[in-house]
Amino acid sequence: MPGQFSGSAVIDRPIAEVFAFLAEGTNDPKFSPRVQEIRKEPDGPSALGTVFVSKVKDAGMKTDRRFELTGFTAPTTLRWQERSSNLVTVTEGGYDLEDLGNGQTKVTIFNSFAGHGFGKVIVGFARSAAAKDVGAMAQRIKAAVEAS
Repeated sequence: MPGQFSGSAVIDRPIAEVFAFLAEGTNDPKFSPRVQEIRKEPDGPSALGTVFVSKVKDAGMKTDRRFELTGFTAPTTLRWQERSSNLVTVTEGGYDLEDLGNGQTKVTIFNSFAGHGFGKVIVGFARSAAAKDVGAMAQRIKAAVEAS
């Protein structure tokens, strides 16, 4: 069934550093093996309205994706919406960051999916697969930020 899923990790870095890493967007291939390539429009610092254009591989299929930053409140909140036309799209996604003190930050990632056309039939499977990986995704984000 469609719906939202989320996962969290505690990162051993200050909240401003974690926010900057995630807001860059082009760091996504460092923690998301599905992202084959990504670029930012326009060039420069990420901000509200920045669009990330990527090629991703899901279930053996490559698709083009466009995500727009729809929420940008440093250092705690990033939101995005998918602007591409695919069978399954992200209606809302984001990162919530919480300063835990002592240089630690809790990051929570979430996404909500919607199906279009035949995607209405497969959106539940896509959501289920993503939900199974979200905990591991949060841990890959932690590893990537701590390695940067």
